[in-house]
Amino acid sequence: MSEHRIGIIGGTGLYNLEGFTNQKWVKVRTPFGAPSDDLLTGKLAGRNVVFLARHGRGHRILPGELNHRANLWAMKKLGVAWIISVSAVGSLQEKYQPCDIVLVDQFLDRTRRGPEHTFFGRGIVAHISFAHPVCEELRQILLKTARACGATAHDGGTYVNMEGPAFSTRAESLTNHQLGYDVIGMTNLGEAKCAREAEIAYATLAMSTDYDCWKEDEHVTLAMIIQNLHRNADMAKKIVVAAISQIPAEPDWPCHAALQYAILTDKKLWPAKTKKELGPVLKKYL
Repeated sequence: MSEHRIGIIGGTGLYNLEGFTNQKWVKVRTPFGAPSDDLLTGKLAGRNVVFLARHGRGHRILPGELNHRANLWAMKKLGVAWIISVSAVGSLQEKYQPCDIVLVDQFLDRTRRGPEHTFFGRGIVAHISFAHPVCEELRQILLKTARACGATAHDGGTYVNMEGPAFSTRAESLTNHQLGYDVIGMTNLGEAKCAREAEIAYATLAMSTDYDCWKEDEHVTLAMIIQNLHRNADMAKKIVVAAISQIPAEPDWPCHAALQYAILTDKKLWPAKTKKELGPVLKKYL
């Protein structure tokens, strides 16, 4: 690969990025099944990029159906070293108004899908450090860029990853609000875990669409959420294009060496099949 690529995971509205040239759809087969969709490669702001529609073109895949391992394996196979995630979230605190952006720095796992959020097992044991689950260097670039683009962007916050596909009950939403968590969504934790294992720097633009349902005087409607989704997509495009040129050419941040001390299984004991399946992930340790 002549140049490390920058990945973008988001909604189909992000396809039409101004200046996204040399577009080519690539189908990637993975040992973990099919990614959400074919991946769109091309040039943006002078850099090689790879775009993936998280829920597939036309929004066909439920959050609980997302194959994070396949999505991140495909990104790694295509040479992606950084991923900007663009995600709709519900706000759990008054200060995060609809159309605000939260540059989250923590996740809380409310899913039951742990085994699907790791590449390891099947004879190879690894335990990544995940105390700080978001790449701080990339997060800071996105924070500064978002503010420069005129967005109301908040520095830090905890993203509660629920299962879905139904939104929270009022009791659940009130609990998350009272516990002081910041935003809620259904997709980013699995991406972040697999990205860290794949030594890809990952950060999230958490785009607020509504106040979930904890806020009694705020009557959220689907029409309101859709309207805010479109407004958020327009801002996300500006931020992504502006941020890409600030990402360094070489991947030398701490996230890019996440596996250095994480793999506990002696290399001589790695099963051939698992080693082959994890080829792109383990490449520099083979």
